[in-house]
Formats: sequence, structure tokens, C-alpha cells
Amino acid sequence: MTRPGWLVAAALAVAVPVVARVADKGFDHPQHAKVFVSCSTCHRGAAEPSAALYPRPADCAACHDGTVEKRVDWAPPAKPHASNLRFTHQSHADAVRKRDGSDSTLACASCHAEKGAPWMTVRRAVVDNCLACHGVTAAHLEAPDTACATCHVPLWKAPDIAEARIASWKAPASHQAPDFAAGGHGKLAEGQSCATCHARDYCATCHVDAPEQRTIQALQADHRALAIKLPELEEPASHREAGFLKQHGRMVGAKPEAGRCAVCHTQESCAACHLAPPERLRLLPVAGPGRGAGAKIERRRPASHGIDFSDAHGALASARSATCAGCHTQEQCLECHRPNAAAQAGYHPRDFLARHPVAAYSQEVSCGNCHNTSQFCQTCHRQAGIVPTAVLGAKANFHDAKGSFLLGHGQAARQSLETCVTCHTERDCLTCHAAQGSRRFNPHGPGFDPTRLAGKNSQMCSVCHGATIPTAP
Repeated sequence: MTRPGWLVAAALAVAVPVVARVADKGFDHPQHAKVFVSCSTCHRGAAEPSAALYPRPADCAACHDGTVEKRVDWAPPAKPHASNLRFTHQSHADAVRKRDGSDSTLACASCHAEKGAPWMTVRRAVVDNCLACHGVTAAHLEAPDTACATCHVPLWKAPDIAEARIASWKAPASHQAPDFAAGGHGKLAEGQSCATCHARDYCATCHVDAPEQRTIQALQADHRALAIKLPELEEPASHREAGFLKQHGRMVGAKPEAGRCAVCHTQESCAACHLAPPERLRLLPVAGPGRGAGAKIERRRPASHGIDFSDAHGALASARSATCAGCHTQEQCLECHRPNAAAQAGYHPRDFLARHPVAAYSQEVSCGNCHNTSQFCQTCHRQAGIVPTAVLGAKANFHDAKGSFLLGHGQAARQSLETCVTCHTERDCLTCHAAQGSRRFNPHGPGFDPTRLAGKNSQMCSVCHGATIPTAP
């Protein structure tokens, strides 16, 4: 009689906990090889759909009655072992019978024993035997990803599988490719093979554009898929190129890059750096439920902002203020360019107060950008007692260090008038330079056109001339 040994092993493949329990108690299939000539003797359900797959305790007690053989503690499992296999004994037998007309119940060993193994040397289904029968010549985890759905159902159709078991599943060899996580996996997502291990929840962990991707939305939601460790994603090589920060804005609005940006980035990604939202921001999705958290953006100094950029940024800021406003606020500018910069650490070096007269006179920087020289400078100078005590040119004057300063003060005033107004007001100048009264020194240079100047701003003329403003003859 032909021995359908695959029935016993098929039953054991469906109930791993029971196999372990029996094995722990010393159950040995080969030891019973001379007792059972057919697998269906104990595993009738493999051949008869209405019968139980496992033997009843009474069937075992027929021999293990405590007299002929010692009693055994045996009880069939309450429910089948959780599995995501498409396989059932009946459907498999029907498929084999339909394919070649043979009775598959007579070929148990073809699935549940190694080739050439002795009778009743059974084990759970030999995966390589299954793959070979289905025309797959590669090893289990090296088989093409498109072959997964041949034997496995989607994860959501196997609700009894525990998360711990899902977490222990090994990834196929194709998943180890260097570019698999970065983009290679998308080429496989069109089929149902991904659904064997993954669900919508898993994809949405990374994909910001998950709600817009039909392939992802075709998957069922199943939180157990998150038990599988997520790959460590790195920024693409293009993002590490020297000119990327300068060019990335154009990529957002271009195709197909626009769609690629939305895979990892939300509008919040742009807001991490861009304080003034750019127009292209609307092309990216808004973070929310059902979307991945997206790439975590860290602001870094652009390559154009070299070591000496602080000294040279003024011209660029004046020419392209909108560009600067993308990342910087006015408060950041005021950290250096503030009204009380001389009193606090910041733009000026520590010893600047001692040498600031020379810097102000030579116009190393424009003091007026931050300071109101007619108020800020005078406040300190008065407190320090550095103020004029007499008319210009008289004794005990601030300019005593240079005896001939009166003769050359015009050039100094023209070179750095804001230095003069630190102490002087217009009234001090009018002591000498006034067309009416005083010493009548003409404040106008050669070629002066009073008519043109009066037409531009007559109020300035009235300071000296009053209501009677002279014009050119």
C-alpha cells in the first residue's frame, strides 16, 4: 500500500505549537513507522474535508491504555496555527488532481519529507520542495518578489499572526540592495507581493504623499506591519552637492522633481528654514494624519556664507533683501546692528570703545546704520566730560590737541560730518558761517546755485536767511 506520508507533515505544519509539545515529550514519527502505513490513519482531515485533522485522544488511547503502552497526555489544538499561507490540504489536493489527474493524498512526502528520506521521517513543509513544484528554482528568500503572492496571502488576511512573529520575519535578498529603500522598492509596489508583509500603516510612516499614492491606498490598514523594522533613510546624494541649497527651490516646481520632493517633504519642511514662505510651498502637502512625519530639516550655513561673510554681507543684503528675508528676521540683524551696540558685546570687538574715534573719523563702518549720532554719541560724551567748553578756536577746547584745527576743520567736517554732530549742532556752525550777522563766512562753495537749491528745499535756506532768501542775480 502506498504511504501518503505528506499528510502527517502537512498537519504538523499547520500546528507548530502542538508539534513542539509532542516533540518535547518524545513523540517520534519514525518510531511509529511500522504501526501506521498511511498518514490519513491519524490525520483524516487531510483527505476528508469534514474530518478532524488531528487524532482524538481516544485514538491514541487505543494503544496507550496503560497496559500495552503507557498512557500519553494528548489533546488536539483548539484552533489551527496562525499562518499567512494560501495552502489548505483540500484545495491543494483538488489543484493537483485537476492538473495531472493524480491523487495528491498519496504524495504527502513530496512536501513533508526530504527527498529519499525513510518513511515517517516527516517535518513541516519543505519550502524548497514547494518552490520547485511551483516553478521557482531560487531559495526561499532569494525568490523573485513577484512570487510571494503565489504562496502567501496579504498580511491583513492573516489576523491571528502575532506582532512578535511578524517582527522576526527576515527580509528577502532584494531588500538588501543599496538603493532599495531610497527608491528601488517603488518598482515592486505595483503588485500584491508587498502586501504579504506590509500594510498601509508601514508605507505611511515614511511617505508624506501616502494619501495621494494609489498603490499605497490599495493596501489595507494593519498596525501590525509596524513591527517590521523601518530602514534607515539617508538624504539623496543630490542633496549633498555643493550647489543644492541654491538650486533646490527650482526643483520643487519642476517635473518630475516636484513629485519626488513630496515623497519626503511637507510644507513644514520648508518652514524649518524659510521664515517667509516661498510661493512654491503650496506644491507640497500639509502634514497631518495618514502622512509620514517627513524629513527632519536642520538649517545649515550655505556655502556662500564663508568665514568672512559677516564683513561682506552688507552689499548683498542691500541688493537682495528678499533673499535674506527667506531665512533671517529683522531681530537677527539687530543683534549686531542695534542702537546700543557700543554698550554690549556684539558687532564691535572688545576694545572698540577705546579706538572708536579713529574708526568713526575714517569711516571704517557707517555709524549711522545703528546709531543716532546726535543723541547716542552725545549721551556718552557728556557723561565722560568730553564736550566743548568754549567757542571753536578758543582755549580749553576739545580740539586743543591740534593747534591749527580751526583752519582745517572744514575738511574734517566734509570728510566725516557725522563725527562733528556728535558734539555740535547747526547752531554752533552758524556762529561763523552765516550770511546775516556773525562773522559772515560764506558757507557756500564756488559755483553755488541758490535758485536751484531754493527750489529743491527752501526751508534749509531759511535757517540762515530767514524769510528773505537771496537768489542769483
